Amino acid sequence: MIEEIKYFNNLEEFLKSSLQSHQTLHIELRQQIQNKGASDLGFGLSNCTNLSNLILDLNENEIGAQGASNLGSGLGKCVNLSILTLHLQLNQIRDKGAQEVGSGLEKCINLSNLTLNLNNNKIGAQGASDLSSGLGKCVNLSNLTVNFGNNKIGAQGASELSSSLGKCGNLSNLTLDFGENQITDKGASDLGSSLERCANLSNLALYLGNNQIGNKGALNLGFSLEKCLNLSNLTLNLGYNKIGAQGALDLGSGLQKCTNLQNLTLNLNNNQIGDIGASHLGSSLGKCTNLSNLTLDLTFNKIGAQGASGLGYCLGMCTNLSNLTLHLQYIKIGAQGASELGSCLGKCINLSNLTLNFYSNQIGAQGASDLSSGLGKCINLTNLTLYLQFNQIGALGASDLGSGFKKCSNLSNFTLDLEYNKIGAQGASDLGSSLGKCVNLQNLKLNLTNNQISDEGILDLSSGLGRCVNLKNLILNLSHNNFGATSVQVLGSALENCTNLSILTINLDLNQIGDEYPLSLGFGLRMCTILQDLTLNLKLNQIGYKRAQDLGFNLGKCTNLQNLTLDLENNNLGADGAKNIGMSLEKCQNITSLNLNLWYNNLGADGAKNIGMSLEKCQNITSLNLNLWDNNLGADGAKNIGMSLEKCQNITSLNLNLCYNNLGADGAKNIGMSLEKCQNITSLNLDLWQFNQLSIYIQFVLINTFVKLKLKTNGFGELID
Repeated sequence: MIEEIKYFNNLEEFLKSSLQSHQTLHIELRQQIQNKGASDLGFGLSNCTNLSNLILDLNENEIGAQGASNLGSGLGKCVNLSILTLHLQLNQIRDKGAQEVGSGLEKCINLSNLTLNLNNNKIGAQGASDLSSGLGKCVNLSNLTVNFGNNKIGAQGASELSSSLGKCGNLSNLTLDFGENQITDKGASDLGSSLERCANLSNLALYLGNNQIGNKGALNLGFSLEKCLNLSNLTLNLGYNKIGAQGALDLGSGLQKCTNLQNLTLNLNNNQIGDIGASHLGSSLGKCTNLSNLTLDLTFNKIGAQGASGLGYCLGMCTNLSNLTLHLQYIKIGAQGASELGSCLGKCINLSNLTLNFYSNQIGAQGASDLSSGLGKCINLTNLTLYLQFNQIGALGASDLGSGFKKCSNLSNFTLDLEYNKIGAQGASDLGSSLGKCVNLQNLKLNLTNNQISDEGILDLSSGLGRCVNLKNLILNLSHNNFGATSVQVLGSALENCTNLSILTINLDLNQIGDEYPLSLGFGLRMCTILQDLTLNLKLNQIGYKRAQDLGFNLGKCTNLQNLTLDLENNNLGADGAKNIGMSLEKCQNITSLNLNLWYNNLGADGAKNIGMSLEKCQNITSLNLNLWDNNLGADGAKNIGMSLEKCQNITSLNLNLCYNNLGADGAKNIGMSLEKCQNITSLNLDLWQFNQLSIYIQFVLINTFVKLKLKTNGFGELID
């Protein structure tokens, strides 16, 4: 029988409960309980003598050494614990607190699963050493996760903690996070030596980023890993260190001897491995013939075409790969490197999931063409993600890319980011034609920001999208492409065919839509009758109140919408435009989350009233983000908005931006008094920046509002300049 999990988020309620009856317990306290609360909690836990499974979530509670001491003492009396998860990140327990936590843990001799999160606690080498003493006595542990990130344990602390691991001979699953602790080569080497004694490890994750580890540390880690013969899953994060070509060679030599490895995530971003290191690393990975899942991050490593070629050649030997993620951002592999990688990928015919991030690599049209040729041979791909921003591929490169991915007839999920590539109208047209042949697509994310597409390109692109009739989720970014209202009309017509869409994001900001022609995009939206989540960005298009009326009329037909984000910043809507948008919202009665950006639209007090009156009729909204920055609302506008919010009693989360609106003291007072009546709000961010020097009295009114609402989260810090 599954034991019932008892959950508490209030300390007093826990202390009043039947403590000895608890067996499985989850306590989550986010109320700044400090030392006193932690001590009381420890006392309560000391009476939970039948506990076998405990989750304690105490992050960001200003707990110091004394609180940690009493908490550890309480845990030490829970001798029947077999599973413990303890989150103490972002407190201030320091060395003394870490020692006391360790003292408590050493008495929990029946622990088999332990997760200990001490991230950001100002713990040094001594604290790590004392804690390790306790961990070393938990000899029955099979699953251990320890997060010491962002402390100051140094090489000595890492060595002490590592030595305790060698005593936990039953470990099969281990996760260690020593990120940003300056453990250096010595700490990494000692950690490796300890891992050699964990002969039963099958799953290992080491997060050692930003630790001044060089070639020697990489050498010793690699040497130790090769002795972990049972490893099947390995995550190794060595980003932001000082590993060069020799370190990459030695690390790879160790990895290639882990013959049972099936899943590998290796992060070496921001090191110095260069072309030679990349080639050596690739050579080693090519010998890991049992790999089915590989994630490799070599971003910022001064790798060029030669390194990419060597890496790609060897990856082509990993013919059992089904999932591959390759991050090579900012390394200038050029056309030759992209060509070699593409050629090798074509040999990985079992790939079903592929992610390539070649951001800013100067691959050009030829590189894109050769890359696509390889992709075209990966006929089993179902999920494909390509990040090719800032690569100068042009129209020809975009066209050839399309020729490649259209052969992947099994694609159901596709992300293509070609931002800033000058593909022009022809490139967009050819992409659209290829997309139209991917008839099995269900999820598509397409970013063509700043590509000089113009109206001509939108025509064929839209036509292709209209043939993807199985789409359920579409994210389309066409920002800054110099097209007008006719393109929007064509796009709207294409959407009429995508009747299976439930999630839609369209970004059309910084184009030239204007108010001359009807905004018929909305007509396409109304045909998507099962649409539940819509994000529409028309920022900086000067659509005016008439086109807002077109949009609003059709939005009102999307009656199944639950989540709506509408960005109409700087569109010259005026009060009438606000009214038109508001009237459409009234008809979408299923909306629970609304994000409405009306920044700089000259709404005035009347516009605020129009929006407010419509919001009053949307009684299902629980989360509201309303941006009315720079709309000349004045005190009356603030009053209008405030009075409407008073009537929206189901809102629990509110972000309200009224900056640059000449509210004055009366306007601020009106808002404060209205919000005070919104008793169900638990999260409030209120931004009234620069509204004419608050008087002491008005500041008091606003602060009093925040106090009376008893908010879980608030943004009072943004109230004043």
